[in-house]
Amino acid sequence: MLPILLMPEKTDVELEAVAAAWESRGGEVRRLGKYWVRDETIAGRPVAVYGNQAFAFVLAQLYGAELLSPDDTLITRLGARWRKRTISLREAGALREADFPVFVKPVVPKIFRPGIFDTLADFREALGTLPPEEAVMMSSIVTPITAEVRCFVLNGQVKDMALYEGAADLTAGEAFVNDFLRDHAGDLPAAVVVDIACSPQTDWFVLEFNACWGAGLNSCEAAKVIDCITAATVPL
Repeated sequence: MLPILLMPEKTDVELEAVAAAWESRGGEVRRLGKYWVRDETIAGRPVAVYGNQAFAFVLAQLYGAELLSPDDTLITRLGARWRKRTISLREAGALREADFPVFVKPVVPKIFRPGIFDTLADFREALGTLPPEEAVMMSSIVTPITAEVRCFVLNGQVKDMALYEGAADLTAGEAFVNDFLRDHAGDLPAAVVVDIACSPQTDWFVLEFNACWGAGLNSCEAAKVIDCITAATVPL
């Protein structure tokens, strides 16, 4: 039996697709408005969380659950075969003009918008008032990227994968991600999203990792990824 699915009251097409797939399997869905207020009718019952980071973290604390998330710095430790570009972990204040142009993203998700920055001044403007000690990942720029693919993974097996940007033969992409999972399954949580991309310069490479409890479907089928979403919430 599925746990109760907790999702935001304000939803979108993807959230509703997950809710519909959940209910079609006999599961209960709760759309929560004041989600920061503990609902005693839920307390003590198995739950799964699907929503944005703030929503998910509050609910996990309220209802005694752990959210499975990938190590945000794992990609900096992958071999060249998998990442196909130079990626380093730095403090934001350590970046210098000679480092640009470069792609930069925060280690803590969403504290500033990741992207390609042409100059140090552009990066500092995006960084705002964040401290210079803030950890960031900087990456050499890969262009053009001709395809981006989302893969929902459970216990080292791809449950569904779909193109969400560009076009490509997914046969080669599937072979690449399966090879990667055989090599690195032990470095990933049981449920995880692996995004891969393709460029004529590099062929397929690992783009980033995301948590199943907060990742959008990005054209994956909701019915195929429910088990990933369920497994991403673990009762304490």
